[in-house]
Amino acid sequence: LTQEFLGSVDGVYDRAALVALPQEMRIKYTDHLTRITKKAPQLLIALEYDQSLVDGPPFSVNADEVRLHYEKNYGMRELERQYWPEGLKGKYPSTSVVWELRYEDSNEISREIVKDY
Repeated sequence: LTQEFLGSVDGVYDRAALVALPQEMRIKYTDHLTRITKKAPQLLIALEYDQSLVDGPPFSVNADEVRLHYEKNYGMRELERQYWPEGLKGKYPSTSVVWELRYEDSNEISREIVKDY
């Protein structure tokens, strides 16, 4: 998928894409997604659990890994964290985490506009 084919993107909702990919594919995926969307804001839902209990997908993607993939291009804000005692496959405790990702320069521009008024 290319940016030209995709066209303009106002936002990305990643409910299950990042957690569906094995670790070695996630860096390629996040770099490609960031590039083809021209760093559009994202709403990312990640899943955290003890990966040793069950093989993915979905795979566990904790806050450190989200930062690894996105911190260089986005300001990151955790919006919600919800624990599910039997959340994964009805057996394994897990936590869903919702992240807001916004391109860093756009945050700076927004602050400058607000400051001027």
